[in-house]
Amino acid sequence: MCWKCGAEQDFSQSVYRDSVCPACGADLHSCRGCAFYAPGSHFDCHETVDEIIADKERSNFCEHFRAGKNSKWSGGQNGAQEKNAAAVNALFGGANENPSQDKNAARDAFNSLFG
Repeated sequence: MCWKCGAEQDFSQSVYRDSVCPACGADLHSCRGCAFYAPGSHFDCHETVDEIIADKERSNFCEHFRAGKNSKWSGGQNGAQEKNAAAVNALFGGANENPSQDKNAARDAFNSLFG
């Protein structure tokens, strides 16, 4: 699957540096499309790489690149951000519709503690 849009890909053919998803145009030979991509690991990769690749969504020359096995669609570009936001909202009681109320409530709580 494409890491960006989730479109099925035929990885039986080689993925070259200029390979793109026919559905959305995302670069397929990128960190985000690699089986070794692991955010939080050293340089966000399970392989031992010598140099960091700054843009994980653009094509690169990494010799360790392997498509398919572990590259899973995360719900688009913001899939991880949406999942993290939902977890934070669940932990802290959700987002308030009116941000100014959040500020006022926080100020009142602070004043009641340190008045």
